[in-house]
Amino acid sequence: MRRKEWEQRHRHRQERYHGGHHPRWRMSRLGWFIRARLHRRLFLWFGVSIFITGLVVGTVMSLVGGPGWRQEVERVRTFVGNRLAEAWDDPARRDAIVHSVARDLDVDVELRDASGALLVRTGPPCHAHAAFSAQVEREGVRLGTVRACHGHTRARQPWRGPMVLVLAGASLWMASGWLARRLSRPLETLARAAQELGKGKLDTRVQMGRHATGEMSVLADAFNEMAARIERQMADQRELLAAVSHELRTPLAHLRVLVELMRDAGGSDHTADQMEREVVELDALVGELLASSRLDFGQLTPRELDGKDLGARALERTGLPAEALAVEVSDTKLVGDATLLGRALANLLDNARKHGQGVESLSLLERDGQLAFCVDDRGPGLSPGEETRIFEPFYRKDRGGEAREAGSLGLGLALVQRIARAHGGETFAENRPGGGARVGFTLRREGPSPNEAPPASARSPT
Repeated sequence: MRRKEWEQRHRHRQERYHGGHHPRWRMSRLGWFIRARLHRRLFLWFGVSIFITGLVVGTVMSLVGGPGWRQEVERVRTFVGNRLAEAWDDPARRDAIVHSVARDLDVDVELRDASGALLVRTGPPCHAHAAFSAQVEREGVRLGTVRACHGHTRARQPWRGPMVLVLAGASLWMASGWLARRLSRPLETLARAAQELGKGKLDTRVQMGRHATGEMSVLADAFNEMAARIERQMADQRELLAAVSHELRTPLAHLRVLVELMRDAGGSDHTADQMEREVVELDALVGELLASSRLDFGQLTPRELDGKDLGARALERTGLPAEALAVEVSDTKLVGDATLLGRALANLLDNARKHGQGVESLSLLERDGQLAFCVDDRGPGLSPGEETRIFEPFYRKDRGGEAREAGSLGLGLALVQRIARAHGGETFAENRPGGGARVGFTLRREGPSPNEAPPASARSPT
């Protein structure tokens, strides 16, 4: 799977660079296989280097040793021819020279006279495997011909020498494969750890094992130290955020009491209303920060819930009539975190109230095999591209300063997306055929998975 993802990214990158038509990048499956891993490229280049080295060594040996070998063969031919010419008239001595040459040079020798008749042979007949042949002459008169050839066993194995070289090269190449794997494995381990860390798994550490040697060991230790420092900093930041958010609740409660006291003392109702709205907005923001902190810590407390009850309580808390709840499914049972799901529904309703000109209805329905909560508003609908942008942190659709006046920071729907993903679902936004927008989220009825966590890209920067 990882290789296919790399190939797809690399193909798209090359198509963008070359317009998608350059023949150089129409690579075969073998090419993609080699380029996908460093140890494969190292293995290939080791093989090419061994092959080129063998060619160079063979060429040098041929250039340096070729003439010398031919000269030696010529000397042997002249020596044998002269010795046989001296003993030609003495058959016993002549045969002894033939056997001596065969024994000393480890070859098979045959001697024929000028007419081609066989005089003596020390082994099987010499056919196409003659090492050398020489004319036996005396005073310009041809007496006969002597031929020497390799043994019969050796004659049937002309590729024994090249085969030895090929086997030696193959052995070196296999050894280079092990070396390439050993060199590239630490880098692959570091790359996987960096990917995991980038996905938000801050507890990722590099375990080199027996490959922890030299600079790779130093690099692994530096990576682990960096990951531990990041994990500590993120944990400290989240703990501080949670603590500060909790502490803010106390002065907010005091402010509400002071607003009521000012109202009872005959203060300006307009000023009191403004102060109360600001306190409510600040309290809502603190609630979102607390919910975000719970998601960061993974502190979900799933239990059996009724979706209909969740919707009714959300409408009650936001001051909307219970008749706005529309249940379109028979089974509304689910497992989830009541506090977080309540926050998600409150944010959906608040978004429709502030930016959608009011809430039309809160519906429970079936969507993609999951239970879905969605809010229909009375506004003009979503602009092209807003279906996904509204879930981005800090995104605010500025309609003449409306967002700023409403006190929106653009974190409400981003938090809804995180809560939905923590429960195994997803958010959605679309325009309704009759006008207005429908914004909602789905969730898994059986509850969040123990390993479920919102991706790092979806986390709001708290």
